[in-house]
Amino acid sequence: MSFILENQALFSVAAGIILLLLLILKFKIHAFLSLLIASITVGVLAGMAPAQIITTVQNGMGGTLGYVATVVGLGAIFGAILEHSGGALVIAENLLNRFGLNKAPLALTITGFIIAIPVFFEVGFILMVPILYALHRRTGKSLLYYAIPLLAGLAVTHAFIPPTPGPVAVADIVGADLGNVILIGFMAGIPTTMVSGLLFGKYIGKKFFITPPDAHADKNEQINKRVSFSMVLWLIGVPILLILFNTVLNNSISGMQGTRIAELFELIGHPFTALIIANLLSLYFLGIKKGVSRKQLQEISARSLAPAGVIILITGAGGVFKQVLIDTGAGNMMAASLSDIGFPLLLFGFVMAALVRIIQGSATVAMITAAGLVAPLIPEQSPSAEMACIVIAIASGASIFSHLNDSGFWLVSQYLGMNETQTFRSWTMMTTILAFTGLLSVMFISAMI
Repeated sequence: MSFILENQALFSVAAGIILLLLLILKFKIHAFLSLLIASITVGVLAGMAPAQIITTVQNGMGGTLGYVATVVGLGAIFGAILEHSGGALVIAENLLNRFGLNKAPLALTITGFIIAIPVFFEVGFILMVPILYALHRRTGKSLLYYAIPLLAGLAVTHAFIPPTPGPVAVADIVGADLGNVILIGFMAGIPTTMVSGLLFGKYIGKKFFITPPDAHADKNEQINKRVSFSMVLWLIGVPILLILFNTVLNNSISGMQGTRIAELFELIGHPFTALIIANLLSLYFLGIKKGVSRKQLQEISARSLAPAGVIILITGAGGVFKQVLIDTGAGNMMAASLSDIGFPLLLFGFVMAALVRIIQGSATVAMITAAGLVAPLIPEQSPSAEMACIVIAIASGASIFSHLNDSGFWLVSQYLGMNETQTFRSWTMMTTILAFTGLLSVMFISAMI
């Protein structure tokens, strides 16, 4: 009897995943609605009572959004204010001046790594495109020589380091501490960026000579001089440092637990409070102090929440999918099966995210779907650092092989003036190198913990 129930639960999960992909790919139904339909289908096929399915949907959605909606919303407002102030271009200009033209790829790698912390990947790339064109005109080198390092920096941070939405959502679904995710994300992200950005960029920049497309060839870079480099770095660093201090001080190893300073950072170092502080500082230093009206700041904040709302809802639906696996018992059965065959959980998370990413294109959907599958498999009392490693493994898998079904593929192709073959051999290859380097890095880190 138990064998039949086990097979029924596992069959329901497989059917749910297949249905999810069909709804998104064939019927073009939005990922939010598709995830909810797939979750309910899993519950029905697994034999859950109708009332229990509805309760599971409510618990999964509510339990996830209470945290994610707050962090993603605050992060979106912070990024929008930084974008409006011209902070991203100020970082790029200063780093290029400090490193010089000979080390411009390194400067662009660092630029991408920094600005993707508060700003969405697509926005960061579009903001930096004029810089790429200018460097091409000044040096005569292929656009790819400069674009790939920048894109790698943007992509790694966007996938690996909170408070960007992807890792925030996955961390919440699997139950990982955000401070540990930041630490592990940086540790795995630096070698990943160096390999996929600097090393591969140098190679591919010599392989293909790419020039700006005609429509953008004369586009002039406009760098906003109103804000200082140190101010922008300080504002980006404030929430990250507060979250990290909270993680370190309230870790049993530190010996600071229960002290007043640890309790203080438990409040101001929580992602909610840290991002509220960052928002208030940016509203004043990048807005009011620079002559931006309160009405403008209100409009900027409101506009920023539109794309954040989509990510929040998809994440909530991913939480529902996770809850269904827990409540049906399918998660425990999958965990037992993986344990029996000796399949590492890190690798399972990577493979699941990679499959969903390649099939349907969206890295965010891939991360959230894989997190929902992996979360019920994580043993209780797992070390927090190990759960953070799982987050980065999932993020690596969700970054792999960007191709024709990914909007990022066409964005890069359009702005760099490449055909599909060139984009496959440069951008797609870079994302694949990024994914495998990220996996190897986090597996090494996990083995050392």
